[in-house]
Amino acid sequence: MSEKTTEKNTKKNLQEELILAGIEELNNNGFHNFSVRRIASKCGVSCAAPYKHFKDKNQFIAEIINYINFIWAKRQLAIVKKYHGDMKTQLVEISKDYIRFLVENPHFRSILMMKDTEFDLEFDNMKAQMSKRVLKIINRFCKEAGIPENVSRRKFCIIRALTYGASLMFDNGEMEYNEENLCIFSDAILREFYLP
Repeated sequence: MSEKTTEKNTKKNLQEELILAGIEELNNNGFHNFSVRRIASKCGVSCAAPYKHFKDKNQFIAEIINYINFIWAKRQLAIVKKYHGDMKTQLVEISKDYIRFLVENPHFRSILMMKDTEFDLEFDNMKAQMSKRVLKIINRFCKEAGIPENVSRRKFCIIRALTYGASLMFDNGEMEYNEENLCIFSDAILREFYLP
């Protein structure tokens, strides 16, 4: 391996290490009290080192949200590929996997649901990227089935509410987190497609 390749990999590894430490920082201190200095200290680098990867605090936070979106997008794409052409199954499986994603990664979920007036306007659209593929699948399915746009929007809201509600119910112990209970929610999502 060349010296240049090794340097590039080291830089990428540090950037990911900084992002992971940034996720922990956001969970512990929120957007407003986010400290690049604490992150650098946790990663054992100088206070200036993060700025070689991120121009400022806002870009750092944006990259954290992009990192979470990227991980989720990879999972969604794998499901879309596996169930190619079957939009109903894609949607049910994506919704079920999103519940898993939120329950198994509470540190991601708290960032996606975090509110801080200083940063909300800037980052809300980035956080909303998580649900855009689901919205596209629902819209495409409804269009092909001749379902009106207002009904399509209602279905999207219901499916998202079921997904977020399930993750919170599992997280706070109202329901045991297991495959059987996940199927209760996926069945409810599937049933939504048969309702007018």
